Amino acid sequence: MRTRTTTATTGLVTALAALLVLTGCTGSGSGRPATSSSVATVPAQSGGGSGFEGPRPQDQNLLAWTGDPNDAGHVTAQSSAGVGGRVTLVRIVLREQITWSNVWLGLAGIDPNAQLANCYLGVYDATGTLVATTPDISPQLMTDAIAKPFALGKPFTAAPGTYFIALLLNGTWATNGLTLKSTGAGISVNAGLAPPNLRYSTLLTGQTSLPPRVNLAEQSVSTINTGWASQWYAVS
Repeated sequence: MRTRTTTATTGLVTALAALLVLTGCTGSGSGRPATSSSVATVPAQSGGGSGFEGPRPQDQNLLAWTGDPNDAGHVTAQSSAGVGGRVTLVRIVLREQITWSNVWLGLAGIDPNAQLANCYLGVYDATGTLVATTPDISPQLMTDAIAKPFALGKPFTAAPGTYFIALLLNGTWATNGLTLKSTGAGISVNAGLAPPNLRYSTLLTGQTSLPPRVNLAEQSVSTINTGWASQWYAVS
């Protein structure tokens, strides 16, 4: 019995050795057994990936944005009767904690004859609480049709999460004079979303300042769907 076991084991070892030699010859392609340096290995796949992932806000000295400004080639125009006194909200999601000091707006065109007053930018958190606002930005909306920062009255620490950039315009202007940069998304900007998580929406009417709290469940798309949509913003 001991002799049979030894013979079977010896045969198995011999077969395995032959298989390894055959595999080595095939892997090296040179007739010699493959060594550890000649066998190609497949790199391990990482979950996050390390390749090019497209433009990031930090590439342009910004902290966050609603989208790559290179894609903001459209302009949004609305009459003063259509958006005056309404609070326009644009959702932005922060992935890391930042100190938020400025809201950048893409001002595409100005109306030199506009009569503006009580115009503001601000930031609401996910509960609808106003956490920061600018002074009246009416003078800055009359000059320099470029992408530019509007300083908040007081910078604040913004934890990761959902925020809403708020724009309030008041006064009179030519519909195709005062315009903002945006994408060409149109009414598709809120695809798959519903209040209180709309990406673009308006709230309230007749406002002359940003209210300290808003009810995000009351987000409306009626004005957004007429063309007042997808304004481009950034954070610094």
